[in-house]
Amino acid sequence: MSDDTLQGRFIWYELLTSDPDAATGFYTELIGWGTAEWGEGENPYVMWTTDGTPEGSMGGVIPLPEEARKAGAPPHWLPYVGSSDIEATVSEAQKLGGKVLVALTEIPTVGRFAVLSDPQGAVFAVFAPAEQAPGHEGPAQLMEFSWHELATTDHEAAFEFYEGLFGWKKTESFDMGPAGIYQMYGRKDMTLGGMFNKSEDMPGPPAWLLYIEVEDVDQAAERVQELGGKVLNGPMEVPGGGRIAQCMDPQGAAFAMHTSSVQTA
Repeated sequence: MSDDTLQGRFIWYELLTSDPDAATGFYTELIGWGTAEWGEGENPYVMWTTDGTPEGSMGGVIPLPEEARKAGAPPHWLPYVGSSDIEATVSEAQKLGGKVLVALTEIPTVGRFAVLSDPQGAVFAVFAPAEQAPGHEGPAQLMEFSWHELATTDHEAAFEFYEGLFGWKKTESFDMGPAGIYQMYGRKDMTLGGMFNKSEDMPGPPAWLLYIEVEDVDQAAERVQELGGKVLNGPMEVPGGGRIAQCMDPQGAAFAMHTSSVQTA
């Protein structure tokens, strides 16, 4: 698969959680996702789908690994970024100051992946699919992840790392006043998300926050609480149009939702 269609594109989203069954129930009720199983045996891999078929899958859910739990990692969403040469990507990440948390691993018939952290400590994964990559180019549709936000300790240094690794480019920026600059980034003339310096009162280390496109973020935020989750911030309007809500699921994984100012049928 060529750089043009894969390199630097977010292609998979995995939830690592303390209770996969409960988390699956929460997100299927909240977002409307379906699920599909892959693999054989007693513990098949459960995939998130937007249309109820494996072909419509865009992520998965797995138990939070014991080693991660012992290291203090809470339940969390892990974004996977496409790589057309994953060995080179892993090597370059280390040269640029990143770390390898899970070494390059092959899943037969699926592809190869590695879990990395950037120089500031935010965790992400890289993935080279064996065949066609999940997802698609272009704007996100309803029930898909539409924004990828990095809260970090040095957004300029973080951007340089990801620019060197994936070729991302700066797009627009927004001055948040005392909170500093919100720097947006993208690829192929499409903005993928934003980066900013986390404030001292923001808990936890640098991390990615992933936004899901929903039809009505205000109604969805109410539903989060009805289903046992928490709304941490919002719903509120954001520059450029639309509304967001930043939330936590019942197991403690942070996520966010977005509704565009203009919805398409």
